[in-house]
Amino acid sequence: MSENKNIPASVMQVKQRFSIIGNSPELINAIERAVKVAPVDLSVLVTGESGSGKEFFPRIIHASGSRKHKKYIAVNCGAIPEGTIDSELFGHEKGAFTGAISTRKGYFEEADGGTIFLDEVAELPMTTQARLLRVLETGEFLKVGSSEVQKTNVRIVAATNVDLLKAVARGRFREDLYYRLSTIQIQVPSLHDRGEDVLLLARKFASDFAEKYMTAPITFSEEARRAMLLYRWPGNVRQLKNVVEQLALFDAGKEIDRSALIELLPLGGTSAGRDLPSSTGHTYEQDRELLWQTLFSMRAEISELKALLGVGSEISDGIHRNKGLLPSAKDLIDAGDHGGVHIIPEQLPSRGETLEDAERKVIEETLHRNGGDKKKSAEQLNISVRTLYRKIRDYGIES
Repeated sequence: MSENKNIPASVMQVKQRFSIIGNSPELINAIERAVKVAPVDLSVLVTGESGSGKEFFPRIIHASGSRKHKKYIAVNCGAIPEGTIDSELFGHEKGAFTGAISTRKGYFEEADGGTIFLDEVAELPMTTQARLLRVLETGEFLKVGSSEVQKTNVRIVAATNVDLLKAVARGRFREDLYYRLSTIQIQVPSLHDRGEDVLLLARKFASDFAEKYMTAPITFSEEARRAMLLYRWPGNVRQLKNVVEQLALFDAGKEIDRSALIELLPLGGTSAGRDLPSSTGHTYEQDRELLWQTLFSMRAEISELKALLGVGSEISDGIHRNKGLLPSAKDLIDAGDHGGVHIIPEQLPSRGETLEDAERKVIEETLHRNGGDKKKSAEQLNISVRTLYRKIRDYGIES
């Protein structure tokens, strides 16, 4: 394939072996660095956002190096309680603490000669960081409750989604350990930085799901593909797989349009400066309150303008409420493409009426006006038929 012509053969072999999908330059560069460092026994730090696929790179390094026939152990440092992590990593002697009924080997003893992958390494307690530094510098460690120094020969590959230099500045991570771990760094690109890789992955996940569960495969419309490219994917590859599998389950055999796709996307964001409210610094209630304030402000201004001009209430105020919903990923992605429902001032919620009451009222009136025709009503409301059915069910509207 032309898109693969500039990819080194060694990288292609790794992609095939580990079923890695994607051809973006950032991804290829990360894989190439892993392949090149594999034969050289240096510590490696893999960085990148959560869900971006960092766990592949320690396996690539182990499988491509001289330790490939020895043990490979992956440790999630964030999942082990602080009180037991030293015992898990370095082992303990019988009676070292309550519950230590026998001597136990730790991961560094078990993996002697092989590779240890320390995921979420930034979560290690400071005391454990000191023990880890000693292993990196001398290959020595002490079991919990023991005074006998033991030796180990392991290669350490660590990964984190935390900026370790900032953690060092805050006193949460040892500076000397940072430089020991990051002899070689590999930056795993986020999904939204990988361009059309998102489309390749979506197609692969849809195909895998259909094959595994013997369902009809889904396809994606041009607008859905465009939305996938615009969306930021804060959960990266993990989030994309989750969304595609939901669609493959409930819409088997169908072509997925943009509205069906975006209904499964939480408040996250699109690229190109059109970010949706993120989970940091914004909440649903804050966004809701902002919308209320905007509506009431515009209503007051329109009423004043009408009074000055002496015009009737039949003039539309020009307010657009896409879908008639509170802000969502779909609302903001669609905002530049569609008009939405025109709401005249009389339809805006009063102080004693909730936004949901106003929304229900508009839906009921539209359905009544169209004799219960849901397709026609959905078009007038500028929402999908699927969304209209959901709103009818949620509001208990009798159609």
